[in-house]
Amino acid sequence: MSKGSKSKIAIIGASYLQLPLYLKAKELGIETIGFSWAIGAVAKEYCTKFYEISTTEKEKILEICKTEKIDGILTLATDIAVPTVNYIASKMGLIGNSQRSGLLATNKFEMRKAFKKNNINSPAFFKVSRIEDLSQIENKLKYPVIVKPVDRSGSKGITKVSEQNQLKSAVVRAISEAISKTAIIEHFVVGNEISVECISYKGQHNLLAITDKVTSGPPHFVELEHHQPSNLSKELQTRVEQMTKAALNALEIEYGASHSEFIITPDDVYITEVGARMGGDFIGSDLVYLSTGYDFLQGIIDIALNQFSTPVKTKHLHSGVLFYSKSTPMLKELTYTTSLKSKIVRSQFDENLKDDLTESSNRSGYCIYQSSEKISYFH
Repeated sequence: MSKGSKSKIAIIGASYLQLPLYLKAKELGIETIGFSWAIGAVAKEYCTKFYEISTTEKEKILEICKTEKIDGILTLATDIAVPTVNYIASKMGLIGNSQRSGLLATNKFEMRKAFKKNNINSPAFFKVSRIEDLSQIENKLKYPVIVKPVDRSGSKGITKVSEQNQLKSAVVRAISEAISKTAIIEHFVVGNEISVECISYKGQHNLLAITDKVTSGPPHFVELEHHQPSNLSKELQTRVEQMTKAALNALEIEYGASHSEFIITPDDVYITEVGARMGGDFIGSDLVYLSTGYDFLQGIIDIALNQFSTPVKTKHLHSGVLFYSKSTPMLKELTYTTSLKSKIVRSQFDENLKDDLTESSNRSGYCIYQSSEKISYFH
């Protein structure tokens, strides 16, 4: 970056998931070069310059980034863009994680292997690329199991299977949703779901918040609520933090945001997934700031530009997001009550509820709150 010039960053993706990043960059006076297909690119109008191109076209994006002379590259809350970000950062000598880390953090099978190699507690797992593969593992499965695409997020393609006769259809669904046409089958662990939001710089991991989650339950486990801070005991929070840092090291994540998911049982703690990006569903972009006062968005931009400062938390409040769906039909009405209305930071509702709730995209709206106490639809 030449003296006196504006910083310029490339952002891979321009959907609603990345929109907060474009808005924060604009607020900071930073030029943004956006890459995405035009369909769904709601952040397009906030870019300094926009290129209509698939986020997986690494070589084409690299050439454009060289021409644009970017100072940093990043994405927000999407796994698909992570390998592209890491590839370009590596090729241009910018701040970012390695290309190997990009694979480990976006392929659930490779991720589980890394956990196992480093003795990090996670559910037993099996990879399936064809229906014929089931014959080799069926005698090893203990039902119930969870079937997932190896390279998707947002509850896409996930099914809980309780009996063997349900397995084939679940595997077909997961493989069809997977980019690599590969699924992973995991032993099902019953417990409370949480996630951990971290920001890392030069391999030093800073825990920002632990988020408690509420899902729709089986068979698809669509997330319906997120709340910060967590209700976990201090002892469990300490263990979760230690496991998170060990997992980030195992996946070779040294820079930027991370979103790690856990299941807490009465007897143990299991890590299920880690994303080398900010948590979606407003967890990273909104809730961390509302509950802690730390500007997570600026933090990851600062890292991309090699200007990072150790996070400082200035607030200790409750925040959360509640999603409108057929499982929460009264939420829209509740947000207009006098007691709750003053605590709502932002809300958006579709006119009609969607019929299905098989993945996150089937939800019909949300409200984000900030309060001195937790607010839940399921009290």
